[in-house]
Amino acid sequence: MATGVLGCFRPASFALCIFSCLLLAGVPSLVAAQDPSKLSLEYYSKTCPNVEHVVRTEMECAVRADTRNAALMLRLHFHDCFVQGCDGSVLLDDTATLIGEKQAEQNVNSLKGFELVDKIKAKLEAECPGTVSCADLLAIAARDAVVLVGGPYWDVPVGRLDSKKASLELANNDIPTAQQGLLTLIAKFWEKGLDATDMVALVGSHTIGFARCANFRDRIYGDFELTSKYNPSSEAYLSKLKEVCPRDDGDDNISAIDSHTSAVFDNAYFETLIKGEGLLNSDQEMWSSIAGYSTSDTVNKYWADPEAFFKQFSDSMVKMGNITNPAGGEVRKTCRFVNT
Repeated sequence: MATGVLGCFRPASFALCIFSCLLLAGVPSLVAAQDPSKLSLEYYSKTCPNVEHVVRTEMECAVRADTRNAALMLRLHFHDCFVQGCDGSVLLDDTATLIGEKQAEQNVNSLKGFELVDKIKAKLEAECPGTVSCADLLAIAARDAVVLVGGPYWDVPVGRLDSKKASLELANNDIPTAQQGLLTLIAKFWEKGLDATDMVALVGSHTIGFARCANFRDRIYGDFELTSKYNPSSEAYLSKLKEVCPRDDGDDNISAIDSHTSAVFDNAYFETLIKGEGLLNSDQEMWSSIAGYSTSDTVNKYWADPEAFFKQFSDSMVKMGNITNPAGGEVRKTCRFVNT
């Protein structure tokens, strides 16, 4: 972490077969980027050359204060990109004329970090008013979050616009849930132009994630013992999880998804899946599902080769970040409200 802070069957074709079946079942066509040519590394070179320095400084302060802030910003970026594209819609508050996405099933009581976004945006507005979009802020902050807890660096193309609308319906439908099966998860990523390899790499970000009891209760009182093969060490871990998450109480209690190195972005998360100890059903599906032939190979690869995981994660983050809102938008003055 930086220390200098300024300011505070197993055939290779199986996945292709899955995708073909999904398409035949009516999965929508891939989301097209708003205009890929408008996203570039030089977008702010003249209008706000210090944008990355400003974001990095605030992220250094935040992660130093609490390493969980890294996971919060990364999660915000994910949930933003999966609804209408990476357009800052996840940041909009409800108003008399706009229903935001914060009350969606996968966001309410889960998404945090909005105050940190406000702080970074205020710094950017002071540096270069009306220039840097909230969507770009999230993309840059997510990259810095990963780097600050030991993960890979990647260049972030910028030039996204902030949407003038949000969609509670799409947020409820498009964001993957912890209870969904593998084929549903693959379909949801596929709809966004992301393949199964992208999915496994991006879900690997759970190495620094935390989950609410409400999202893993069914897992620990369900097939956890079966997937972990009743291993004694797994049973001890399960007992601790049940203390955190009783069968009928404690919905908002949290547990690290990676029980070993939750404050470090590494590949240890994939070992938990191989051991059958994945905290979330959706995660364990990538290794244990009968349909998970291609994804289980990828899980094994990333556990054996951390450099391969870091490389694919970086590439997949850029790919996801290039999903922009075809409707276009604006550069908001504050991230919580559209401009008036």
